Order: sequence, then C-alpha cells, then structure tokens
Amino acid sequence: MLAVNRFLKRVFDIIASLLLIIVLLPIWVIIPIAIKCDTKGPVFFKQDRRTKNGRIFKMYKFRSMVVDAESKEAGLFNYKSDPRVTKVGRFLRNTSIDELPQLFNVIKGDLSIVGPRPCVTYELGDFDTLNKKYKKRFSVRAGITGLAQIKGRNENSWEEKVSYDNEYIDGFKKQGVWLDIKILFGTVGKVFAKKDIYEEKADESLSDAEAARLAEAEIIRLAHLPDEEDGQTFEKSEESAVENTESCANEKADSADGSDGMISETVDEECADETEEL
Repeated sequence: MLAVNRFLKRVFDIIASLLLIIVLLPIWVIIPIAIKCDTKGPVFFKQDRRTKNGRIFKMYKFRSMVVDAESKEAGLFNYKSDPRVTKVGRFLRNTSIDELPQLFNVIKGDLSIVGPRPCVTYELGDFDTLNKKYKKRFSVRAGITGLAQIKGRNENSWEEKVSYDNEYIDGFKKQGVWLDIKILFGTVGKVFAKKDIYEEKADESLSDAEAARLAEAEIIRLAHLPDEEDGQTFEKSEESAVENTESCANEKADSADGSDGMISETVDEECADETEEL
C-alpha cells in the first residue's frame, strides 16, 4: 500500500506542478522584470539543500535578498526588518511567491510538493552523525510545504519542526496523498494570513548576527544529541541502585553477627559512599 501511495504522490506532484506553472505564467514574466528593476543581480537564487537520504541538490527561488546575503548579517536566518531583503523581495516573501521556482525542482524529482522542508547542507551540522529523530525526516523526499509550515512555520523551533516532519511521515503511511491535499489547503490559508514569515530571536536584545550564531549552535547541538533509549539507561541505573542497596544491607547484617563495631562502621561508610555516587 505504501508503494502505491508513493506512486500516486509522484503522479500528483508532476501534474500539480505542471498545472501551476501554466496557470501562473504571467508571474514568470512580471517577477523577473520587477527583480531586475529593483536591484542588480540574478533573478533566481540557487542554494545547495538536502533531500531524501541526504542527497544534495540545487534548490531554486526568486531572489528576494541582496547578492551574497548568506555571508552577511544573520546568515541563514531571516528576522523581521532584515536589511538584506530587497523591496521586491519583501513582497515576494510575504506572499511566498519567491518559492514558486521550486515547482521545477518537483518536476526534476528533487522535491515533492508536500514534505519536510529541505535544509541547507550545513544547517544541521554533519549529516552522517545526526541522531535518529533528525535523520528520520530525510527518509522521504523534501517538500515545498509541509505539516510544520501549517502548524506555525517560523514560529516553531527546529525541535518542533522535526517533530511535525516525522508526524507527517508516519501520517502519510496511513492517509497517503489525501494528507498532502489537506496540507496544501492549510498552506493556502497560511499564505493569505501572512503569519509566521520571520524567525523569532531567543533574546530580542541581541543583534541579528548574534541571535543567528546562538540559534545555529543550538540547532546543531539538538540534532546530535544521543538517541533516546526509551528509558533503558534510567532503568539500568535504578536496577543497579537496588542491587547495591541489597548488597549493602546483606553485608551490614553479616557484620552485625558476631563482628566488632569497627567492621560494621566500615560497611556503613562504604554503603553511604555508593549511595552518593548513584
């Protein structure tokens, strides 16, 4: 059944992308002219991103920032009143029109219309050492929009985004393309609401560059936390504590039978030390 759902998803992606490209034909003429009249530089912005299984591809967008914006100010992060965003670019971002060229990525097979958003190649740190939670989101093709985008978009932390991405992956196995259709309707509502467009700082007193550095370090830290073992580590510690307590009790009882007070005191001290260590 999953294989059938994946096939239907791919068919849906291709047909929907082709239809949107045709219907939105005027945009492919008007937007490039507006970008060129606004600032110098290319019409399209290309960036290396990761999709299914961590494969790297070139993702396309209409350029909404000054040239080489990634190496300036907040880097990958886009906070409110970001000076790198152009006049036309602000309109493109507010309406999400800047994302439309990704329809060509869908036709190429780099993206799906719905799926986890593709991260920049270095955004999560070393891909090979990602923990299971973060790596799971790369088990499917990345998407233009997704469950995380209709559940808060940039208002969500990376932890929340990843949780929503993994929830989508599990949900698709049960609902198939129907889930994609529901998310698409939710995406349209989000675009018209113009909410959660910009990322939020952990501390408003920080500059854009400072906030970005802290956020980037925290994302990489979370992406490489040790995998949870369903409480097994804690359970083993508890079992060890019980065993040590029982052992101490037995030793104390043995020392009390015909032993002098010096031995009993030594046993008490050793048990106290073991309890403190646990």
